[in-house]
Amino acid sequence: MNLKLVRQIRSYGGPMAVRDLTTFLWFDTEALEAATFYVDLFPGSKLGVISHYQADAQRPAGSVLTVEFELFGRPFAALNGGPQFRHSEAVSFQVACETQDDVDRIWNALVANGGSESMCGWCKDRWGISWQVIPIALTRALQGLDGYDSAYAFRAIMKMSKIVVADLAPGGVSG
Repeated sequence: MNLKLVRQIRSYGGPMAVRDLTTFLWFDTEALEAATFYVDLFPGSKLGVISHYQADAQRPAGSVLTVEFELFGRPFAALNGGPQFRHSEAVSFQVACETQDDVDRIWNALVANGGSESMCGWCKDRWGISWQVIPIALTRALQGLDGYDSAYAFRAIMKMSKIVVADLAPGGVSG
């Protein structure tokens, strides 16, 4: 996109009245189950407004339509829209973890009950949402900080599913 076009888009119609940005996740029928799972998994999160289908909709009247929820202070919404659209790795959520215990707890919860492991800290939950569960030490290791050898750390993560901080340095010695 060229700079002139960007300026035209920004100035079109005067100042923008945009208030917020919400990540919207499409589910078949599991919106409330998924939102509740995420809120229970991540501390400080909360469920919000739950709306329901009305009569003469594609779902039975009274069944859950949308669920608003908040993770890490960010707004999300989940929609029960039917089986037409599936999740893919093209969009993922990255969770930065302070400790290996946090990595283990979050990873294990996400892959349990039908989730799946991938490589380099990536996994999918039971609804097909892709996650990157990343210890903060990994970012520092890949930058060669805290005594880490960045090339060694990179080679190490290429062999890992769940990231194990102790394995980012030779002999299991972390930086």
